[in-house]
Amino acid sequence: MAVSPPVCDFGWKAPDFALPGTDGRIWRLADIAGPNGTLVMFLCNHCSYVLAVLFGILRNARDLQALGIGVAAICSNDAAQYPWDGFEAMQRMAQEKGVPFPYLHDESQEVARAWGASCTPDFFGFNAAGELQYRGRLDASGRNPAPPDARRELYEAMRQIAETGSGQRDQLPARGCSIKWKAA
Repeated sequence: MAVSPPVCDFGWKAPDFALPGTDGRIWRLADIAGPNGTLVMFLCNHCSYVLAVLFGILRNARDLQALGIGVAAICSNDAAQYPWDGFEAMQRMAQEKGVPFPYLHDESQEVARAWGASCTPDFFGFNAAGELQYRGRLDASGRNPAPPDARRELYEAMRQIAETGSGQRDQLPARGCSIKWKAA
C-alpha cells in the first residue's frame, strides 16, 4: 500500500541508535554525521518504489558525500514476514549494488518508531547541527523512475542545507510502500 510521510518537522533532533551494518560494524548516528549534514533513509530490498529509484539513491548518495554530507540507510521491515528484507539479503544487496553508505538493520523496529518513519523510501535530511531540514521525496519518481531530466529534489535540498544550514520550506513528501511492521 502506498504511504506518504508527514511534512518536515523543522529543527527536530533524531534520537540516537546503535544498529548493525551490512559491513559488520555497529553504527551510531554520530558515526554517520557529515561535517555539512546527514541524510538517513529508510529503505528495504523489495519495495517497488525503492527498486525504481535505487540508481538515483546511489547516485545522490555519492554526490552528497562529496559535499560533506554523511549518508546511511536503515531497513526496519519485519524480516520474518518479508525474508528478502532480512540481514543476509541486505548484505547481498549492498555488495551486489555497491552501496556506498552504511546499510543498517533495525530488527526491533525501535528506530523506525522513534523516528516516525512510515514508508520506504523515507528521507530525513539534517543540517550540521543535527536539526531536521528535509523530509521530502527523491524526485518525481513513483513506482517508475522519473524522466532523466527530472529535478533532483533531494540532492538540491541537501546541497542547500549543506551550504546554508536550512532547508526549503516547500517540500513534497516521499511516497512508497508502508514499513512492514511486526504484529503486536
